Amino acid sequence: MAQESLIFWMAKWSPNNSKYMSSKLVICLFVFCIQHISFSQVENEKSYTLNECITIALENNLDLKSTQLNASSAAINFRQSKANVLPTLNGNYNIGVNNGRSIDPFTNDFINQELTFSNARLNLDVTVFNGFRLINTIKQERLNTLVSEMEIEEAKQNLILNVTLAYLQVLNSRDVLELAKKRAEVTDKQLNRQENLYKEEVGNPADYTDIKAQKTIDETSILSSESSLNNAKLNLIGLLNIKDDISIDTKDLLLDFENYPLSSEDVFNDALQNLATFKTQELRIKAAKKGINVAKAQFTPEVSIFGQLNTNYSSAAQTFVETGSSVVETGDFVVINNQNSPVLTDQKEFRAEKIGYKDQFDNNLNTVIGLSVGVPLFNGFRAKNNVALEKIKVEESLVELDRTEQSIKNAIKQVHFDMEAAFKRHQSLLKQVEAFEESYRVNEIRFNNGASNFLAYITSKNNLDNAQTNLTNSKYEYLLRVKVLEYYRGSVY
Repeated sequence: MAQESLIFWMAKWSPNNSKYMSSKLVICLFVFCIQHISFSQVENEKSYTLNECITIALENNLDLKSTQLNASSAAINFRQSKANVLPTLNGNYNIGVNNGRSIDPFTNDFINQELTFSNARLNLDVTVFNGFRLINTIKQERLNTLVSEMEIEEAKQNLILNVTLAYLQVLNSRDVLELAKKRAEVTDKQLNRQENLYKEEVGNPADYTDIKAQKTIDETSILSSESSLNNAKLNLIGLLNIKDDISIDTKDLLLDFENYPLSSEDVFNDALQNLATFKTQELRIKAAKKGINVAKAQFTPEVSIFGQLNTNYSSAAQTFVETGSSVVETGDFVVINNQNSPVLTDQKEFRAEKIGYKDQFDNNLNTVIGLSVGVPLFNGFRAKNNVALEKIKVEESLVELDRTEQSIKNAIKQVHFDMEAAFKRHQSLLKQVEAFEESYRVNEIRFNNGASNFLAYITSKNNLDNAQTNLTNSKYEYLLRVKVLEYYRGSVY
């Protein structure tokens, strides 16, 4: 279309009207660019069915990913609680240099020299009994893991519902926009007719100006509808967490307008059985009760077995190696023939040698094994208060469950009432649109034939336009309420 317009204006160019052509060419190029941009935007739009939108949201939605990460953390905590029943084995090693007076770790003698020292230790601890605290903690963390998994299911149900409602809102906004454009088309046809009559000075000149005013009203309505459609699309795109623009493909969407067969009580009973919110609350109650058992373990003794393996090294450690012997005087003497004769002895000679690092670690090994019993006698009523706090958590979980049941029950009643009202309003609006269509048909004929004034015509037209818009809104209002009720039943597809 833009290229055809451009060719048309170029065909009208001549040297005599070059100035006229210059301004027209600029306008033409501007129109061509705008249309090209609009066409590119349409090309970038991708068409999605409702099921495709739900699938994309389940893969990309950021809130759902956060919930899944929380569940991963809960699973790690559960694994760690099971690992806590295993023995703990820890080793440490250190090496250093000491200057000045110190104790030789090899001989325990005081020395005054530079000393390089090193030691190593291996510790083993095994909990034998602690009032079943570890066992109950495992059970509690397992329930917390189930809570997290159910929270994922709850988040999925909420996300599917929100995507469905956002999808229907896009459909509603799109249909309202189409109605606004159709109204504008009818107004344009009437405007062309009145313009010709106005130029021929036939009829009431005010009818032409009134139709021009009506055209601006229709244009404003289109802009408002386009804004509503854009906002609805942005909301849906945000839930899907995608960068592309979006259009709607309704081939898999069944718009059923049969009266909803279930009562609010039926929906609530299904919700108690199927809604992930209730299952999550019930699991939280069970986890809180296990927390009481964990806290009670603080009243019982804790028995554990411990063991150690130790060794050390000292640079001052030496060993002496025999190198031979020699005869030396002892300092004593004996009298032989009235003469003092020194006493001699055979004395062995030794050479000092450093003891190697590995040899010292092997030679200095020592082991420790023992039994440890910790008996809680008085701890400032900490154990008692912790048990009391855990009992309060149980009560809070029970209250939260009652509050959730009451809130959802009231919400279901309200949504069910609004759904029934929307259905009745839709049935009434069907008859209203049918009546206004006939009224508009008659008034249009009378107005075109000069038998009626513009006021009667435009009143009839506005009545029909408003009735059609209200009919569209009531249709989607009913569908939205039905989807919400199905969500409460645990079925959102």
